[in-house]
Amino acid sequence: MSTPGTTDRDGALLTSLLRDAAGGSQDAFAQFYDALSPLVHGVCLRVLRDPDLAAETTQDVMLEVWRTSDAFDPERGSVKAWIATMAHRRAVDRVRSIQSARTRDEQDAVRSYVREVDDVSDEVLRREDAARVAHCMQGLTDTQRESVQLAYWDGLTYREVAERLESALPTVKSRIRDGLTRLRLCLGAR
Repeated sequence: MSTPGTTDRDGALLTSLLRDAAGGSQDAFAQFYDALSPLVHGVCLRVLRDPDLAAETTQDVMLEVWRTSDAFDPERGSVKAWIATMAHRRAVDRVRSIQSARTRDEQDAVRSYVREVDDVSDEVLRREDAARVAHCMQGLTDTQRESVQLAYWDGLTYREVAERLESALPTVKSRIRDGLTRLRLCLGAR
């Protein structure tokens, strides 16, 4: 267990090593690395839960410390807090990156999935369905057939069908409803 005086001395030593490393001292950085890499690795391991990723992220963090050691401001906090925050952020970024890549891979897999289809049988079924609908359409009255065709084949609204046929809107709605009922009965009977 460290006493408050020991913690202050350790903090002062780490700050001094970091300043020397910022000045280009490789020896100071080596000592700094030895002192704090276990802390960084622990933070990374808690977030990533993968020893290999934690080791890789630890190296990334320590490299970032080497490059940005002159950015440390002792007025804003301790060296340990600074490096632990840096490690945590880098580990969280790694998790997000992995999740994003996984999501992209899943989306690519879904997009690239090609359903194997028997095109000939699909075409035969489509033609049979079209023939059944055409046969059942012949069972409608002329006004029902024309109203249904305008609404469902030509894509007109009920109001547009009424205008085209010069009929009242309620009349057109009744024709379409009755026509669809007859079609449903005819198609269901087969």
